[in-house]
Formats: sequence, structure tokens, C-alpha cells
Amino acid sequence: MSRHRTPPGSVKPGEGPVRAGGLADLGALRDALERSAAQRERERAAAAKAAREASADAELFRREVGNVSPLKASARAVHERAAPPAVAVQTRRDERAVLAEAISDEFDPEVLLDTDESLFYCRPGIGHEVVRKLRRGHWVVQAQLDLHGMRRDEAREALAEFIRETVKRGLRCVRVVHGKGLGSVGKEPVLKGKVRAWLVQKAEVIAFCQARERDGGAGAVLVLLQPPSAPKAPIRPA
Repeated sequence: MSRHRTPPGSVKPGEGPVRAGGLADLGALRDALERSAAQRERERAAAAKAAREASADAELFRREVGNVSPLKASARAVHERAAPPAVAVQTRRDERAVLAEAISDEFDPEVLLDTDESLFYCRPGIGHEVVRKLRRGHWVVQAQLDLHGMRRDEAREALAEFIRETVKRGLRCVRVVHGKGLGSVGKEPVLKGKVRAWLVQKAEVIAFCQARERDGGAGAVLVLLQPPSAPKAPIRPA
């Protein structure tokens, strides 16, 4: 049986002719596969290196720290929230109502003149009713002395002379204006206190009181003198 040889350059049955372009494509594909494989290998190597380093760090940490045990959780104290203090709303309302009633436009401050002993004087043996009558105008003011602008010594002499003259004339009720001290240093009524101290030392003076607002208020004093026939009561100098 004789064998048939395929002549050189002929194509086997079932095979087509091979083109040069196809070989180039196969070479490029092979190179791409090789590069991809090399990249995967590098990635696996990097991951393995990172794992080895992490394991080494963990082992080093365990050696440095040693054996440890977790802390036991302590029981937490529960603090009850303090309630805010109760507000006595009704009490506050009552206090405001009382205050509103106490501070009234209808209040007359001159009623204090009948109770404040620093605003009046009466010689021992003279009842307070005399002072109340003096303030209410029971005796008509018959003369007046104005001490405005005077120095202390001048005012003292003027007051002493005024009392002597009015007693000689038989006058019973006089007014002495000493001012409220608004023009003095410190706005203090210097003469106000001095006048009262001087009047207390005059035997002719039975009583005196601060004048009502229409008669001079805090800037004046009403003075009641002894009747001409009445004996002078002895007094001690202040």
C-alpha cells in the first residue's frame, strides 16, 4: 500500500491558509496574558508581605503587653434627678398685692409727723396733743424768721433775737424757715438740726414741730411760745 505525501506548500484538508496578521494578534494576546499573570503574582506577593508584617506586629504587641484580662464592668450608680424647688405662686401673688396696696398714691406722708419723734419736740409736762394742735393750725402763725443764706453764727444770733422780740410782743406761734439744705455742700440741711438744738435750749419755747408742706414742709419749723404771764421753766443747756 503506497502512502501519498502532501507536497510542500500544500494545505491539509480542513485547514485554511494562515495569514501573517493572525500570527501578530496571537503574539499580542500572549504578551497581554503574561503581563496579567505577572501583575497578579506581584499582587499576591504584596498581600502575603502585608499579612506577614501584620502578624509580626501582632506578635510583638502580645509579647510587649503580656497576659491581660478584661476589666470587670463596675456597677453604675444611678443618681435620681433632683426636682426643682416648688414655686409658691400664690404666695408671690399675695405679696405683690400687699405691696401694691401699701404703695398707694392716696397715702399722706404728713401723717408721719404725728408719730416720728424726731420731727417734733415738747417740753416735759406738755402733752403731745399740744404738738398736734400746733401742726394743725390751732394757733395762727404771727411772725416768721427766714434764715436762708445765713452762716451758722449769724443764724444763731438771729434766732435768739427773734425769740426775745416775739416774746416781748406777746406772740404765741411763729415759724422759722431754715431751708432744706439743697444749696449746701453735700446737700445736707445743716441749719435744720442746729435750729432744733437751739430751740430746745430756749426756755420760752414750749413745743415745736416740722411744718406741713403748705407751711414749708421739711424746710421750716413751727414754734409755740409760752404765754407772756407764764413762768419760764428752767432748762439745761444742750
